[in-house]
Amino acid sequence: MLEKVLIANRGEIALRILRACKELGIRTVAVHSTADRDLKHVKLADESVCIGPASSMESYLNIPAIIAAAEVTNANAIHPGYGFLAENANFCEQVEKSGFIFIGPRPETIRLMGDKVSAIDAMKAAGVPTVPGSGGPLGDNDETNLQIAERIGYPVIIKAAAGGGGRGMRVVHRENQLLGSINVTKSEAQAAFGDGTVYMEKFLENPRHVEIQVLADGKGHAIHLGDRDCSLQRRHQKVLEEAPAPNIDEKARKQVQQACVNACKEINYRGAGTFEFLYEDGGFYFIEMNTRVQVEHPVSEMITGIDIIKEQLKIAANIPLELQQEDIRFHGHAFECRINAEDPVTFMPCPGEIKHFHPPGGLGVRWDSHLYAGYRIPPFYDSMIGKLITFADTRETALERMRVALDELVIEGIRTNAPLQMRLVRDPEFKKGGVNIHYLEHKLASEQ
Repeated sequence: MLEKVLIANRGEIALRILRACKELGIRTVAVHSTADRDLKHVKLADESVCIGPASSMESYLNIPAIIAAAEVTNANAIHPGYGFLAENANFCEQVEKSGFIFIGPRPETIRLMGDKVSAIDAMKAAGVPTVPGSGGPLGDNDETNLQIAERIGYPVIIKAAAGGGGRGMRVVHRENQLLGSINVTKSEAQAAFGDGTVYMEKFLENPRHVEIQVLADGKGHAIHLGDRDCSLQRRHQKVLEEAPAPNIDEKARKQVQQACVNACKEINYRGAGTFEFLYEDGGFYFIEMNTRVQVEHPVSEMITGIDIIKEQLKIAANIPLELQQEDIRFHGHAFECRINAEDPVTFMPCPGEIKHFHPPGGLGVRWDSHLYAGYRIPPFYDSMIGKLITFADTRETALERMRVALDELVIEGIRTNAPLQMRLVRDPEFKKGGVNIHYLEHKLASEQ
């Protein structure tokens, strides 16, 4: 087993990693910026190191500072969590070259799946269903690009190969818009990501966002932990997730789950990962793979009983994955509401001091957060401050349990999006199950 893990992250995921390490008897090192001295995991870690000022670029994205912290504390592994450097192949490579264990995939795998074009090619080769598209980067030949769009069928979407988080994308509905949209997207991609490569795909009008959670040991063995529905999104950012995805064609579900397992074996994947799909009219279409633990991993843990972070740690310690697919028993239903420090109407961030705090509790209620009374939320980072998870035997009961839990949650001193989440869990269409990725934004727009 690993001896000492440096946690290269902050907030709730850093605390989640620390707790898993403690259960496995692994010592921990917390790194933090000057603005984060009072984070809960910093207080609970065996050691802590300040790695820079509040700016992420000078702290949590500062690769030399993180590696230096690992060196001075004699850590032997680094867990990147999610966000920041979690999917940075260069960081992974430097960690391993410096003699530390990177708790995640190999750098070549991160590079492969980080480029949307090479990822789609790899998935096609592994038998994973993909969206009809250009089959590679778009060149400079206008006639060829027009022919590709005609073959795919309008509407199409132009995407940056190095994009993510909803950036570097443009939908094209008519032929006379295509060439200009390609050129603009290339320019934007170059400016935002340092890579102007773009590709084209069929634009699905009303898809859902369904993803498959996997674990693989990099030794030829892989399993899946079922699927999640993450369709409630605002500006391509997930708001509320659930597992399993409701109202999915069972044959298609099983086929895509097995295809993801096969793909992990094909690319020799190592660690936890998530295959993200658009789902429409009974079909799954691969969009990307996240080569890290996801924010929404708790809902998969709740329906399987598997601790995904612990499995990451054991795989990183070179312990073969002991779980077999037949060992995984899916039971019940789980929801996760992301609680953000933001105005529930304007969505403006709302940092500040937590004057009073009371987390919900009871059967089937889980609260993943670094909050405590007196903690001051800094204005420098992502606004998510907690995740409220509920579980029950049925979807209906789990959703009702979430309503009760949200009603119990008390966070005073700042504004949060809890009122929005309460409206969503009471929404008639969401209660039916199966809303598409545009539903929330359309709902919000209609209420203005």
